[in-house]
Amino acid sequence: MEILYGFGFLLLFSAAAIGGVALRVRLHEDHLSQANMDALRLVTGLLVTFAALVLSLQLSTAKQAFDAANKHRSLYAARLARLDQCLRNLGTEAEPARRILRQYSAAVIASTWTKEKAPVVEGMPDVRNMAASGEDPGLNALMNEVGLIVDALAPADAVRANMAARCRSDYTMVQESRWAVIEDATGVARGSFVGIISFWLALVFLSFGLQIPRRVLGAVVLSIGVMAVTSVMFVIIDLHIPYGGMFGITSSAMRGALADMAR
Repeated sequence: MEILYGFGFLLLFSAAAIGGVALRVRLHEDHLSQANMDALRLVTGLLVTFAALVLSLQLSTAKQAFDAANKHRSLYAARLARLDQCLRNLGTEAEPARRILRQYSAAVIASTWTKEKAPVVEGMPDVRNMAASGEDPGLNALMNEVGLIVDALAPADAVRANMAARCRSDYTMVQESRWAVIEDATGVARGSFVGIISFWLALVFLSFGLQIPRRVLGAVVLSIGVMAVTSVMFVIIDLHIPYGGMFGITSSAMRGALADMAR
């Protein structure tokens, strides 16, 4: 999806720049007077200032959101491994919950990072129809089953009762992290906001095409500007898709947690 956005931005800005150059050729010399060009540069400078401020804020916001999503995923993996370790300490009565937890973690990896090799865990559900992002009913059922088993743990001795209480606390933290990850995976709405920014930038490149002289160097400079702004827009869109694209969050944290569970 982000690749299509990138090509769309490139085509739009290129078309605007070429349109400006073509319009300059068709205009009468009276329209290209010094006074008119000075007025055009004034308006262009205003548009460039607005566009630069908006792009810088959007890039900063997108990077912060991506970093937060990456942190939430790492914390989620760590809390899954911690819950598994707590259940392991309880012994055989918690083994069913550990088995489901391994199945759940493997299914999360396989359904989220579909282009990577899926882990193989005995009894794990079929992930072919699972949602790649957001909440999936099948995964939710597995996690709920783990919670029911954890809540049912009732050791007789005080030490193991304290351990069971800690496991319930760890399960609560896992659920909190799980919902944070689900919210991160939904990304943000782009739609009309991206359309407005693209319109501003198209006007900027249209005005650049009107002002730039018809020389090879001028065309090269204009092309560099188009590519630079297109790349910025692409990065902004890509960062808003945390589980895909060039800067996607990796599966290393979840795979590490699953490896700890399998020990």
